[in-house]
Amino acid sequence: MVCSPRSRGFVVLVAGLMPSVIFSQPAFARAATDFSRLVEQQGQVVVNVAATKPTPQHADAAARRASDDASGLSLGSGLIVSGDGYVLTCTHVIERATLIQVRLADRREYSARVIGLDRRSDIALLKIEAKGLTPAISGDADKLRVGEPVLAIGSPFGFQSSASAGIVSGTRRSLPGEPYMAFIQTDVAINPGNSGGPLFNLRGEVVGINSQNFSRTGGFMGVSFAIPIDVATRIADELKRNGFVRRGWLGINVQEVSRDIAAAYDLFPPRGALVSDILGAGPAAKSPLRRGDIVLAYEGQAITNSAALAPRVGLSAPGALARMDIIRRGEGRKSIAVRVGELSEPPSAIPGPPPVVTRMGLGLELTELDLATRDRLAPEKGVLVRRVHPGYALDAGLAAGDVLVEVDGQLLSSVAESERLLARASEARPVLVRIRRGNLSSFVAVRGAGPAP
Repeated sequence: MVCSPRSRGFVVLVAGLMPSVIFSQPAFARAATDFSRLVEQQGQVVVNVAATKPTPQHADAAARRASDDASGLSLGSGLIVSGDGYVLTCTHVIERATLIQVRLADRREYSARVIGLDRRSDIALLKIEAKGLTPAISGDADKLRVGEPVLAIGSPFGFQSSASAGIVSGTRRSLPGEPYMAFIQTDVAINPGNSGGPLFNLRGEVVGINSQNFSRTGGFMGVSFAIPIDVATRIADELKRNGFVRRGWLGINVQEVSRDIAAAYDLFPPRGALVSDILGAGPAAKSPLRRGDIVLAYEGQAITNSAALAPRVGLSAPGALARMDIIRRGEGRKSIAVRVGELSEPPSAIPGPPPVVTRMGLGLELTELDLATRDRLAPEKGVLVRRVHPGYALDAGLAAGDVLVEVDGQLLSSVAESERLLARASEARPVLVRIRRGNLSSFVAVRGAGPAP
């Protein structure tokens, strides 16, 4: 889709004055519309990423990622973060790829290997065998203000080194189903191929990694999201060091503080995160935190609303002692300490040749749940979906990280039992599977090739 450029300038004629008296836009506004010098200076830190993936045979076009085309080629962008060839991009661009090519701004091309990837944040770290590269300069995403001009450089639809500009529409936004990530919302045009590219402020500093847009049509509709650069670099450091990411976890549920709830606590203006539940097996259950407490600050950072808490907790190192400022009804404000646990993460699939699809043709790779996840789901158990390959399961909408809880009303306790029950599925008669995705439970109907002869 081709977007016409926006004009942010304006000219006003004042009635009663001579036509030559014109009030023009202020100097800072004029400067904000001219990104040409920034593009010239920072364009070399942006790369094009092309990932070759297995072609889906059972999934229709609507099931594919926005960056993928029908041939199995996924196009995206990336950011050079070190002179010796480390590159940041988005997980959805390169996941399941059998070949990844990185093209620099000067048209040099390299094969890339995956150091690690993290689905929850959508951040992946690549390595190319190059030296003397110019790395990007990181800014401070926490200092972004709504209305501030920003610029994206990437490869939408494969058009390398394309620039698009806009403003910050919101900061630290949480999206449905992903409470542990807080995104920068912008109105910058982000289209397929922009994913993984940088978001710059006016100083030429990278403040985010463009990840996705929100659309009812699949095209750009003015709402885009970027991963804050501080989060992206922290995840990249962990991927480089360990190959995976560890996140903090408290084992609580929170809700928004309404005006009426705030009045009951004599809290004005309304703010914070109200603890609505404490999980029995979580670390918070062994702490001074209580159901009904309102968290006002976490590790010195103000918690303005309920969505702000989980991303802060997620950045804490498991095992660390975190300080929280709370207000407790009838007792007033106090400071407490909570020992942070570790959030159980689904395994990340390092790209490589696709394994053989299971004999049932479902395309599912299942694994047993770890103890932490079992405790979190108790009294239910289930099995974890490790990967989903082309097949009936992908058609049904199953995804890596889902937990299969029951099949046709029978609770699951092992992979072997799951395979036995799923083998009943046929083209004419699907099985009904209940899954847990994050904190939500839902049903899907899965067809299959029929019982094994």
